[in-house]
Amino acid sequence: MPVLQFPLPDPGEGLVEAEIVTWHVAAGDTVEVNQPVLEIETAKSLVELPIPWEGKVVEILVPEGETVEVGTPIVTIEVGGDVDVAEAEAAVDGAAEVDASTSESPAEEAADDMQASAEVAPPADDAPAATAAEGDEEPQQKTLVGYGPTASSTSRRARRNRPDAGERALAAPATRGFAKAQGVDIDEVKASRDDGVVSRDDVSAAAGASTPRHMRPDAPTAPAAPSAVDAAAAARSTAPERPVVPAAAPAASGGLTDERLPIKGVRKVTAQAMVSSAFTAPHVSEFYTVDMTRTMEFVKELQRDREFRDVKVTPNLIVARACLIAMKREPMMNALWDEANAEIVMRSEVNLGIAAATDRGLLVPNIKGAGRFGLLDLAREMAKLIDIARHGKPSPAILNGGTFTISNIGVFGVDAGTPIIKPGESGILAIGTVRPMPWVVTNDAGEQDIAIRQVAQLSLSFDHRLIDGDVGSRFLSTVGQILENPAKGIAWA
Repeated sequence: MPVLQFPLPDPGEGLVEAEIVTWHVAAGDTVEVNQPVLEIETAKSLVELPIPWEGKVVEILVPEGETVEVGTPIVTIEVGGDVDVAEAEAAVDGAAEVDASTSESPAEEAADDMQASAEVAPPADDAPAATAAEGDEEPQQKTLVGYGPTASSTSRRARRNRPDAGERALAAPATRGFAKAQGVDIDEVKASRDDGVVSRDDVSAAAGASTPRHMRPDAPTAPAAPSAVDAAAAARSTAPERPVVPAAAPAASGGLTDERLPIKGVRKVTAQAMVSSAFTAPHVSEFYTVDMTRTMEFVKELQRDREFRDVKVTPNLIVARACLIAMKREPMMNALWDEANAEIVMRSEVNLGIAAATDRGLLVPNIKGAGRFGLLDLAREMAKLIDIARHGKPSPAILNGGTFTISNIGVFGVDAGTPIIKPGESGILAIGTVRPMPWVVTNDAGEQDIAIRQVAQLSLSFDHRLIDGDVGSRFLSTVGQILENPAKGIAWA
């Protein structure tokens, strides 16, 4: 019976690698067509991969915890003797895409745009491997859940050494971030790999070629002392991609050693995104101290309301609603700086991101078209997305496409901070912890007194390329005024 190798499918969106998180099968297990056999983590999401054949697992080729490139064989399957090898390969190569808009499974949504290829492994040591003929295009065959080209594509991507003029280069997100740090246009970098994917070494070579001679290490005269940022960038460009660093010596006091954790998955893409944002968008941070007493009373009223009985009502809900109202008055807060086209994009919808701390790291699912939701529906959507982020498997559709983010740092007892804007967005609001504090209050007669009130800090960061200080200040003030008096939200909605 033929033994087929199942390679890691192409996750799409420029991603070229993934981590093997969990195997659901072991050697000797039987599998069915479309049975999920493992879970992988890309820079975008956790995805369950189904197997395209029926048969028995011969060998797990890649253990859990390892990161491998697309196309790497990860498991071998002994398929039934009556299975045609060419058809078995076609089941992977030409499978059709599942429409994410109609799929209820986050794993299926996350698997959109995936493609795979398979090799026939030799059943015996001296048997030659049967491989699928590889050309520029391969016709689409039969459908397999979770795999295949997009609906607008009927052929497999051709391998090439470099992209055509005006076409986006193939590269991993980390490589793109490295290129940006080096000031290199990655779309102009020539790929040395056969599959046309630009590597870190390609970027380093391009960065060196574009450096003036007097600034190169072999120049006859020493250059001026570099800045800290330049020195760090130079160190990154000359360091090996995966340096081997000896383990730390045992401490003299207790013989303890440092623990080294691999940078991968959500942590890897978060780090790249934060560096990209911090060194691309000029951040401005502003703060607003707000009397939240009326908002806290409003939250308690909603919690007692029968209509809101089945949803979780928190101050974060009122903050989210206040941001949506304030954005109607200051639409530039929801805009986007499009560097490539030299345009400011005034977006028609607010996709509100809700930052959530999870076991995998920080995830920011977003509510699509949040401005169209009433308070009750907004509460339901927020609860659903937070639950998916913390306990489920959020799809790329849930995590991508945000336009503005709110982050509740108050749950950690923190008052304020300077949050970093998520790439692709122009602003982020952090809400500090609500504390009882002395506050000057004014009664209807204009008399002032000191009372204990529920007070919190709002911290807003925005992209100063497109948002002027007065716009950001008015937005923050509007949010603060609504939280001080929720009735204003009705008047301004």
